[in-house]
Amino acid sequence: MRGPPWTDFITLAIAIVLTPASAHGSSRDILANSASTINGIPFSTRAYWMRKANEALGDVLDDPCPFAAFGTAIVNHTDEGLGELVCIGANANRLTGNPTMHGEIAAITNCTAVLTDPRGRYKMNTTQALDAFTQLSLYTNAESCPMCASAIRWAGFKEYIYGTSIDTLVETGWGQIRVDSVEIVRQSFDLGHSTRLIGNVLVNETDPYFLWQYNPHQECPHGCKRSKGTCKRSK
Repeated sequence: MRGPPWTDFITLAIAIVLTPASAHGSSRDILANSASTINGIPFSTRAYWMRKANEALGDVLDDPCPFAAFGTAIVNHTDEGLGELVCIGANANRLTGNPTMHGEIAAITNCTAVLTDPRGRYKMNTTQALDAFTQLSLYTNAESCPMCASAIRWAGFKEYIYGTSIDTLVETGWGQIRVDSVEIVRQSFDLGHSTRLIGNVLVNETDPYFLWQYNPHQECPHGCKRSKGTCKRSK
């Protein structure tokens, strides 16, 4: 069986297309309203996949409102219509004991396994899998930490789309390494591929996942309710 359309591109040479303007900080696009279309993809499609990043929490952790509610969905937008979900991930620090297993790292790890599974759909070798990331889009419900943003750039994702910003996380009590994704993109211009950075997507739906942990008066995200000082799945 012939592979998905985006595998046709994996043998092409990758040119350095990060422009001088984007190297100086204008590489972030803000989807502020439902009329925005970037790379030919409408806001409604972006919103659909950002919701899938939120839903990854329940799908991976069986908990729609974990304390570290960082979820990720990796998507192939070269498929027709909404695109194709390749894999998901969620913050698994407490599940695995691995402090680096953030949602984005977990998703990239899962995608590698999916792409190279000899019994799966793609059946790629390792070189093909590495190249395939340049045709994929990563959606994460909160802006990536510098470790994960760097991993996204090393992977060469075509697009990196986030919801809640690092600034919002810091303002609401989350400890963060205060280097935003624009700076990571700005300082990675030596890499032989570009990543389109699109921020603040569907924040009205992503923010609630990160506002309740340090504010006892904050409502829980959808599908959850307060119980003994924490948010738990609604019965």
